Amino acid sequence: MKIAKYKYKDNVSFGHYAGSGKIIDLGSSFIDIFDLLENIKKVDTFLKSDNLLILDINSLELLPPLKPRSLRDAYAFRQHVETSRKNRGLEMIKEFDDFPVYYYSNADAVMGPGNINIDNVFMNKLDFELEVAILIGKEGINIDCKEADNYIAGFMIMNDFSARDLQMAEMKLNLGPAKGKDFATTIGPFLVTPDELKNQIIPTESGDKLSLKMECFINSKKISEDNLKNMSWTFSQIIERVSMGTRIFPGDVIGSGTCATGCFLELNQTNETQWLKKEDIIEKEDEVPQFIEKKIKSA
Repeated sequence: MKIAKYKYKDNVSFGHYAGSGKIIDLGSSFIDIFDLLENIKKVDTFLKSDNLLILDINSLELLPPLKPRSLRDAYAFRQHVETSRKNRGLEMIKEFDDFPVYYYSNADAVMGPGNINIDNVFMNKLDFELEVAILIGKEGINIDCKEADNYIAGFMIMNDFSARDLQMAEMKLNLGPAKGKDFATTIGPFLVTPDELKNQIIPTESGDKLSLKMECFINSKKISEDNLKNMSWTFSQIIERVSMGTRIFPGDVIGSGTCATGCFLELNQTNETQWLKKEDIIEKEDEVPQFIEKKIKSA
C-alpha cells in the first residue's frame, strides 16, 4: 500500500494512494498508522469493495504519515561522502567502510507536505538533502542484518534540511551535527509498504537493496538524480548497527543519508554556488511513485 494521512472534513483520515492524484479514503477509525497496518487484511478487503470514497489529493491537507518515536539519519552513500569532502579539500574517511554511522536528529521537528516555516537564523546557507527513510515496525535488539528487512514497516521520502554555515562551525568541535540540523525534517507524504516494492528488490548477503530512482527538483528544475540501490550500506546493515545493544521500537524512523548529487553542499563546487531561498519550491520523486512538495517560508 501507499498510505497517506490527511485532514478531510475536519477529521484526520488515512487513505491509499491509487495513482493519478487519487486517494481512496480508509476513514478516520484508525488510531495511528500501526493500527492500520495491523488491520491490513481488512483494508485489502475493503479496497476490493464497490463502496469507495475517492478523493482528489489536491483537495486534502496532507500530513506526515506519522510522528516518529525517534529519528536517526545514516551516512550510507559513498559518492556523496567522497564528493562533499573533496569539494572542501578533505580526503575520504577510511573508516567509512568499517561500519555504518548515524546520528540522532530532532523527531519533534518533523513535518509533512506544505509550506515549511524556517527561522531566518537558518536561511543563510539553507540546504536540502534527498533521502529515503524507513519506518521500524517491530521491537528488537541485536538484530542480524540477514533478518533486519523483516523489521521494516515501510519507506518514505525524507528531506533533512541543513543550515550549512551553522553545521560547519559546529563540526570543528568534533561533535554533531547539532543546531545546523535539528530545526526541520520532512517525510512523506506516503508510507509505502514493502510489498509494493517486490519488483525493485536486489537481494544481497547483507540485506535487500532497492532499485528506485531518486530525483529532486527546485522550482521545477532537476537538481539531483541517483538510485537507492547505490547505498554503500543496506538498510539491514544500518538496522544491525542501530540495534547493537540497543532496542529499536515501532515508530523509529531511520534515514538513508544523502544520495549522490543530493544536496547543494555536494553540487556547489561543480556548479554555481546556490542555497535554498524563501519561496523556493522543492519536489522529490522516486519510482514508487511518491512526491513531496515544499515551499520555503521564513518564520
